[in-house]
Amino acid sequence: MARVAVRRSFDVDVPADEAWRRLAEVERWPEWAPHISGVTVTPAGPLTPASSGTLRIRRFGQNTFRMSAWDPPDRWQWTGGLPGVRILYDHAFAPVGDGATTTLTWTVSLDGPMAVVVRPVFSRVYGGFADRAIPRLQQWMLA
Repeated sequence: MARVAVRRSFDVDVPADEAWRRLAEVERWPEWAPHISGVTVTPAGPLTPASSGTLRIRRFGQNTFRMSAWDPPDRWQWTGGLPGVRILYDHAFAPVGDGATTTLTWTVSLDGPMAVVVRPVFSRVYGGFADRAIPRLQQWMLA
C-alpha cells in the first residue's frame, strides 16, 4: 500500500478551470519549477488521459510518468518510479469561495519493496523542490 511521502496544499489566484489548463501545460513546468530542466510529453501538448512523458530533474536524471487517473476538473494522477519504488503523483484542484481562487493539493505517495528505504530521503528532497517551486507557480499562474 502506498504511503504519503509529500503533501502540499496551497492556493492560486485563478479559477479551477484556468489552474487545470495552465498546470496541464507540463512542457512549460521548467518556467516555474527550478528543479525541472525539461519535460517531454507524448502526445505533445496539454495532458490527456493517454499522456506519458519524461521529467528531467536537475542533478537527479530522468523520471518517466504515465497517466493513471484522470478526473477533470478535479484531479489527475500519474505514476512514475525508481528501481523498487512506484511513485504516485496526485494533483487535485478545488475551487474556493466564489471560484476566483483554487486550492491545489499535491500528494506524492511511494510503494514497493524499496519504498521504506527511499521515502525519508525522497520526502526531504522532493518536499524541498515543492517548497521552492510553489511560490513561483503561484506567480506564474497570474502571468
